[in-house]
Amino acid sequence: MRAVLIAAKQLAFAKTRLAPALPAGTERIALAEAMFRDVLSAALSARLPAMVAVVTSDAALIALARTGGALVIDEEYPRGLNVAVRLGTEFLIDRGATTVCTLLSDIPLVTSEDIDASFAAMPTGGAGVVLVPSGDFTGTNMMTRMPPDVIQTRFGRLSLVRHVDDCRARGVPCEVVWMARPAIDLDVPQDLIEFARMPSMTHTFGQLSRLGMIHG
Repeated sequence: MRAVLIAAKQLAFAKTRLAPALPAGTERIALAEAMFRDVLSAALSARLPAMVAVVTSDAALIALARTGGALVIDEEYPRGLNVAVRLGTEFLIDRGATTVCTLLSDIPLVTSEDIDASFAAMPTGGAGVVLVPSGDFTGTNMMTRMPPDVIQTRFGRLSLVRHVDDCRARGVPCEVVWMARPAIDLDVPQDLIEFARMPSMTHTFGQLSRLGMIHG
């Protein structure tokens, strides 16, 4: 059974590196929520997964996930991204998931087609990992694993090479698949500038427009 897991920080702690462009905490919170909405919508629209789950300790995101029909893993307090993903992965395994695609909540251009393509790219013949890199090819923005705990996640600095190295060390087939839309994450002010140049029907683009960051 295929499942999607979205990992999201508490909104109050999200996107602090955007402070030079968005000094008000409320603005960063609103932007992080908009990005989460976009990622959740893509996951719920994907054709291949049978389940969509969200792991977070944020009450507002928990409410959004439940309203949308996603399963919720309340981590109760911030434990760090990789610990949260482990909790969510164990939750999904207990419910019968055999393949899990983990998405970060700051890739607002991801689509249901991208998620389905990640599942479809899984190496044949048993265990495998599909890694979708960030735009600079250092990070991992999507990660699909079969079985879901075949390797642990190492989201963070230089995660792409760490994930690849773990697969090699364990003899697990691994595919690095470039996807243009999931590669775009919003971490630093320059990312906002680049995103604003690409009009889209996303909640994120609309929020940046409301903040006066979209110029015609």
